[in-house]
Amino acid sequence: MKASRIAAAGAAAGAAVLALSVPAFAHVTVQPEGDAAKGGYAVVDFKVPNERDDASTTKLEVNFPTDHPLASVMPEPMPGWKIDVTKSKLDKPLEMHGEKISEVVTKVTWTADGKGIEPGYFEKFPLSIGQLPEDTDQLVFKALQTYSNKEVVRWIEVPQEGQEEPDNPAPVLELSAASEGGHHASSGDDASHAESAEKASADTAASDSGSSDGTDTTARVLGVVGIVVGAAGVAYGVLAGRRRTNA
Repeated sequence: MKASRIAAAGAAAGAAVLALSVPAFAHVTVQPEGDAAKGGYAVVDFKVPNERDDASTTKLEVNFPTDHPLASVMPEPMPGWKIDVTKSKLDKPLEMHGEKISEVVTKVTWTADGKGIEPGYFEKFPLSIGQLPEDTDQLVFKALQTYSNKEVVRWIEVPQEGQEEPDNPAPVLELSAASEGGHHASSGDDASHAESAEKASADTAASDSGSSDGTDTTARVLGVVGIVVGAAGVAYGVLAGRRRTNA
């Protein structure tokens, strides 16, 4: 009985580690490369995993919030993807660097001109955006993910505080407090923020891929450790049972 309990405990430990190493969800999300401070500029990545075993992701559409329009939106060129930027007229023009802007980006669409995102992979879609609003704590971007089998997943449900996460949550960008001293000292400062955001997009493309791979590798290592622990428990139980029988 003791040997059986040890074996069961070992198997349970392995299963627990495996469960922890598997993501609880895999949907379209948005994260900044560094800070996304109110009133400033940021480079953000839309992370798109492929949730299907028999189809590739071939298109991503990201819609921008109309209640907080962004004057500057610049995508980074991506091999294997065609990028279309949709602009719309504003009812109330924005002011940026001393100039009035009456037209802003309302949607960015990436369409694969190759294989797209194949099963078992994910990809990041970077954008430089700004100036970020100062009168809200977050920006909600509704996204549509299209697969090679023509299936469309609509990531458009807005998460509500205090409620369970919806089945198809929209990507939400959390904004941090404005840096000390503010962001509007001069138009030159604003331009500097924009240039910094563009440079960050180029400098961090490779490092982001590496860090994401590192996270996935950690999950795989944890899974292997769980399997080894479980197998060791079973082997110990069997060995202990044989010794008792021989005795």
